[in-house]
Amino acid sequence: MPGTFEPIPGGGAAVALDDVEISIIRSLAVQLMELIGPGPAEDAGADPLAGLFADGPSEPPADPVLRRLFPDAYGDPEREPASPAEAEERQAHSAEFRRYTENDLRAGKRENALAVIRTLDALNASDEGGAVLKLSPEESRWWLGALNDLRLAIGARLEITDEDDTELLYRLPDEDPRKPMVMAYLWLGGLQETLVTTLMP
Repeated sequence: MPGTFEPIPGGGAAVALDDVEISIIRSLAVQLMELIGPGPAEDAGADPLAGLFADGPSEPPADPVLRRLFPDAYGDPEREPASPAEAEERQAHSAEFRRYTENDLRAGKRENALAVIRTLDALNASDEGGAVLKLSPEESRWWLGALNDLRLAIGARLEITDEDDTELLYRLPDEDPRKPMVMAYLWLGGLQETLVTTLMP
């Protein structure tokens, strides 16, 4: 089971993780939560109810990682608008969609990352310096969302845009400063792939 999720009776998944792997995943999940930031309800102060109905941002995030996590909903990023009018219409639709959905998307991504942290914190490490993480079906879905977000975030930092970029990463020399991030990206991809398999009927 080391390094790969396997299905467990009754649904859910399990994976054996050593102390270093637990520390890496937890640290990445914490960083992801910090990057996403607090929700509007957390900033609402005396009136948390107002935070539930607060509009989200209408402009795309400046950070490339956040742009990858919260992309524009309208238009094909690979195709330039045919006219200024089309560009303006696309921007207006994207801004409106973002305003009404981004807060909920951020909250969902925070909840997924928090679920990862909580399940890791609940582990009882063995004498050998590791533990077997057992997830319920619901926890597995939270983990799947968080693993996907972590890979998107790392991929954005590594400027991965297509499969060719991924192939180049395999051939990076060991002294390349991006190598640790690449290894994390590939390792999380393996975890994600095997977790998807356990959730398939």
